[in-house]
Amino acid sequence: MGKISQGILGGLSGKVGNVIGGSWKGIDYIRIKPSSVANPRTEGQVNQRNKFTVTLEYLQPNKEFLKVGYKSFATKKTEFNAAMSYVLNNAVGGTAPNFTVDYSNALLSRGSLSGALNATTDLATAGQVSFAWDDNSLEGNANTTDKAMVLVYNPSKKESMYILDGAIRTAGSQTVTLPGTYAGDTVELFIAFVSADGTQVSNSLYLGSGTAA
Repeated sequence: MGKISQGILGGLSGKVGNVIGGSWKGIDYIRIKPSSVANPRTEGQVNQRNKFTVTLEYLQPNKEFLKVGYKSFATKKTEFNAAMSYVLNNAVGGTAPNFTVDYSNALLSRGSLSGALNATTDLATAGQVSFAWDDNSLEGNANTTDKAMVLVYNPSKKESMYILDGAIRTAGSQTVTLPGTYAGDTVELFIAFVSADGTQVSNSLYLGSGTAA
């Protein structure tokens, strides 16, 4: 049974009929429980579920990265939900029902801070990925104290290795250590920058894929 507080116009907690109420981040909400659908697996519904699934598989291992990268977009929603919305609308393609994520458009970080300049990666050394970039701390709104955010995503294992407060922009390089089990796996590589106080981030930059040594 649901309970209505503060009178009929107050917050609803629980379920009353087909109306469900609750509170999230101090915001009262209500939603209507949908009626049963005669055919819940239409082509459009299946396609949307498949798009949702591939997006979820991509973002789930990167939750902590998204908490920093989508912080500015977490208004009445979580950082994860903001990222889900962006990727679904901008980076999911392919032919139905086999949809895929376009990593070059699937931003893990969104913001106006100057990004990485001439970034590259090196996977030649066993058990690690080396990221490198040029110092552009005097260009745009970049600062010498901005910190690198680097991420190595392993789609086959559905997990990631990342550093959220890496080397400063002037250092020009950062290394990520990989588990031995990654050897031979294809990994997807990303870099972004965050300001020293954490208030600004750059768009993430996809640096392509490679085979972990």
